[in-house]
Amino acid sequence: MKVPLLDLKPPLKDLRDEIVETVTRVIDSTRYIMGPEIDELEKEIAEYCGTEDAVGVSSGTDALLISLMVLEVGPGDIVLTSNFSFFATAGVVARLNATPVFVDIDPETFNIDPEQLRVTLAEMDEERRKRVKAIIPVHLYGQCADMAEISKIAENFDIPVIEDCAQAIGAECKIDGQKRCAGSIGDFGCFSFFPSKNLGGIGDGGIVTVNKSELAELLRLKRVHGGERSYYHRVIGGNFRLDPIQAAVVRIKLPHLNGWHEQRQKNAQNYNKLFAESGLNEKIRTPLIMHPKTMQNPHIFNQYVIRTERRDELQSFLEAQGIASGVYYPIPFHLQECFQFLGGKKGDFPASETAAKEVLALPVYPGMTTGMQERVIEQIKAFHLS
Repeated sequence: MKVPLLDLKPPLKDLRDEIVETVTRVIDSTRYIMGPEIDELEKEIAEYCGTEDAVGVSSGTDALLISLMVLEVGPGDIVLTSNFSFFATAGVVARLNATPVFVDIDPETFNIDPEQLRVTLAEMDEERRKRVKAIIPVHLYGQCADMAEISKIAENFDIPVIEDCAQAIGAECKIDGQKRCAGSIGDFGCFSFFPSKNLGGIGDGGIVTVNKSELAELLRLKRVHGGERSYYHRVIGGNFRLDPIQAAVVRIKLPHLNGWHEQRQKNAQNYNKLFAESGLNEKIRTPLIMHPKTMQNPHIFNQYVIRTERRDELQSFLEAQGIASGVYYPIPFHLQECFQFLGGKKGDFPASETAAKEVLALPVYPGMTTGMQERVIEQIKAFHLS
């Protein structure tokens, strides 16, 4: 039995006819740029996330980039962010010729550590601290960062917050005892509709959620080259438009999203049960279902990520047995070649460096069978007995 890391076909099976019909309708309309599909998706995502507005954009990366542009981040500015994430989180900062300053992670959640964030800001002199234009916490693998603490820190220093929610649409956390959705807490919430995400399109796409009308207005202005009408440009923007075909497909999938979340959560709980029953918990660290400090839930498991000291050997063994897995991510930002000018070196961010050596994502997608999960665990046990 082969087990893929991700299979997009099970969720597609029941929706294929509706998607084909809808895409055909968009094609026949000849409305290929902007239009009603995007307008309606923006309303639906805002309602789902509990925000005042949402602005469709061309990708999750561009969602981050345009948010920074609205904040007028540029040369000489500093943006604080996690040291352990997909490259776009830090890459968009460098693209604007600003400086990313990395912060180590909580080893339990893989998200930015609020205590390390406090330390980073405390170690800055007043002049350098004034250059900090944003904080970008990442809700990695589908679990919210500790937004209660991060929000307090940001408010104390009057720093805007851009939530990187690319892997976390529908994830929740508690703020002042109230449940809040990812993307509704900071000044901006940046989402991706990349096909592998829990809510994915059939190509690239993204969206930005906001609670202030003035921010929504600027986002809409900047996504069309800063022009309120053709050839008249009030500000400098870019081509960040969401494709209406992608918007139409995401709209079809959105009503099914919570059901897919539940399948992923059940798969994660079953994995944890199987690991415990197999006596592997001394060899494998399973992901948290509920963080003991923040009591945040639910984790939506865009990825189910275990930790093991023999990660590379285990991954090779599983591959030989027809079981796919993934490493998200093998190199923390401070050790990336393109960021060497920042002066980072081994040992600077111990939690991130250890995670990069140990993390391994196992298949957790909707439609995965219990038999597939049992085979994954059987082979991991076989590896440790060999």
